[in-house]
Amino acid sequence: MTARSARISFDRQVWKEVLYLLSGFPVALIGFVYAITMVSVGTGMLVTVVGAPLLAGGLAGARLLGRAERARARALLGIRMEEPSPLPPPAEGGVLPWLWERLRDPVAWRAVLYEFVRFPWAVLTFSLTLIALVILWPLLPLLMRLLTNVDRKLVTGLLSPSDELERRIAQLESGRGVVVDTAAADLRRIERDLHDGAQARLVALAMDLGLAKEKLTHDPQAAARMVDEAHGEVKIALQELRDLARGIHPAVLTDRGLDAALSHLATRCTVPVTLDVDLPHRPAPAIEGIAYFTVSELLQNISKHAHATTATIDLWRTEDRLLIRVGDDGQGGARLDGGSGMAGLADRLRAVDGTFIVDSPVGGPTVVTAELPWRPVTAPTLSLIHI
Repeated sequence: MTARSARISFDRQVWKEVLYLLSGFPVALIGFVYAITMVSVGTGMLVTVVGAPLLAGGLAGARLLGRAERARARALLGIRMEEPSPLPPPAEGGVLPWLWERLRDPVAWRAVLYEFVRFPWAVLTFSLTLIALVILWPLLPLLMRLLTNVDRKLVTGLLSPSDELERRIAQLESGRGVVVDTAAADLRRIERDLHDGAQARLVALAMDLGLAKEKLTHDPQAAARMVDEAHGEVKIALQELRDLARGIHPAVLTDRGLDAALSHLATRCTVPVTLDVDLPHRPAPAIEGIAYFTVSELLQNISKHAHATTATIDLWRTEDRLLIRVGDDGQGGARLDGGSGMAGLADRLRAVDGTFIVDSPVGGPTVVTAELPWRPVTAPTLSLIHI
């Protein structure tokens, strides 16, 4: 045995592969017995009331076996593999749809198939590994690599997420909660603003007009003063309602699109802003709204935190993506976990299959790049009523 073959034989990864193949036999035996028992008993009892729940529970156990096998392959074979998307909880759609989802779970059935296929292969590889350790020592590294390459194919083919779509579904499902929480927070904010602002002012206005009506006959001058004050309160209430409506969805965005709406935003920024919008036509209203409020919050961050002298906004379309780039020459140091709302923006964009990248070294400059899916307008949009 040469020095090179001895050195290779004692390579750490080779011994991990040996451990994987030797431990594979008892693990495969347990998995095979579980799979064949679960399938035979579960399918045999489908004619009874308990058959479907029993089979669903067995498939849930198969999912756990698949997770354990993925963990073993990551630790010993160095396979990089994501977890499949989870099934929806029981509360979504009731018991029968939940049970049906479990019975037709492709991840669980692929795990069952893996246990059936893996067992005879595990018996063979266990035997060959023992022979190689005792008799074929010089060939150990090569043989271990050849055998575990087959295992790598089995694991990635049957236990990894089936395709990119499944991974995207898992990401979008995790982002759905963010969208729901954000919508609930926005509704609470609108309710609070109405209650504490315009609603309270209108209640006070109604009381003042009632008092003015009582004074109209015996003190017309006081009544006139009260009506004049009420007129001023009406103007303030209208302005508050305009501001509230602009926060929900600005009328200029609905009527004239992103170019005009972002131009209006740029004039309200505390630093000079250069705007360049190059869009062949308008995207869907939902995408327009997300793009508008993303730029709005980024400009607010520039005004409050950046200490910048200039800022830039660029929007353009590339194939099926809407790209947004907002930059400034400020002090930099912006982070997703910095408490400036960046993390919330990233979550909102990911929830609609978008991306959000912050490049902000200390000392500046800061460049934030966001991508959104380009969705064309599919139906005419209605303008908000101008207050």
